[in-house]
Amino acid sequence: MPVLDRSGDVFVLDLGDGENRFHPDWLAGVGAALDDVEQAEGPRALVTAATGKFFSNGLDLDWLVANPDRADEYVAGVQELFARYLALPVMTVAALQGHTFAAGAMLSLAHDFRVMRADRGFWCLPEADIGIPFTRGMSALIQARLTPQTAHEAMTTARRYGGQDALAAAVVDRAVGEDEVRQTAVELAGSLTGKAGETLGTIKARLYAPVLDLLRDRTDPRG
Repeated sequence: MPVLDRSGDVFVLDLGDGENRFHPDWLAGVGAALDDVEQAEGPRALVTAATGKFFSNGLDLDWLVANPDRADEYVAGVQELFARYLALPVMTVAALQGHTFAAGAMLSLAHDFRVMRADRGFWCLPEADIGIPFTRGMSALIQARLTPQTAHEAMTTARRYGGQDALAAAVVDRAVGEDEVRQTAVELAGSLTGKAGETLGTIKARLYAPVLDLLRDRTDPRG
């Protein structure tokens, strides 16, 4: 389960050491951590990291298959998580030490910055290969955070980007060695702690207003 720690003015949320799929309990744990970060006072920033082979493998498809009657509620919860990160009134950095796939990749895009391991691991949106279309909110998030050409390639070809390729395509902002991923993310976040507060939250909310509206649209969460 996700664990939140703090080092000085930088919060570090470790998502876990498994595939970090979006089980409802896992989503609740991340949401509670974001509550703590948002309610804290003073300079602060947030790094989201993980331990092991995966940053996140995205939706918990096994849970979805077992709970088809709760699919709309589940997707709405996932999109709310993306929206919360996108509009969080602190600067956020994703430390991608391992594979970052599907909704996990979208979660990384909801952060302000991304640091990825350069030599191993892939960032990928595999929906075109696995037959799961992007929701309107997810599509809007991806298109808002990637260049048009990269968004098109990533969404339609399910390309697997290694660290250096992801950096070249501006999917991530840094590509570093395995032992440097989390520390680089913490250092980057540490340089931005003074931005936290209501003004930053307002800037983000207005910058991404159309995306946030779609992510939070409950009329047809899977449309």
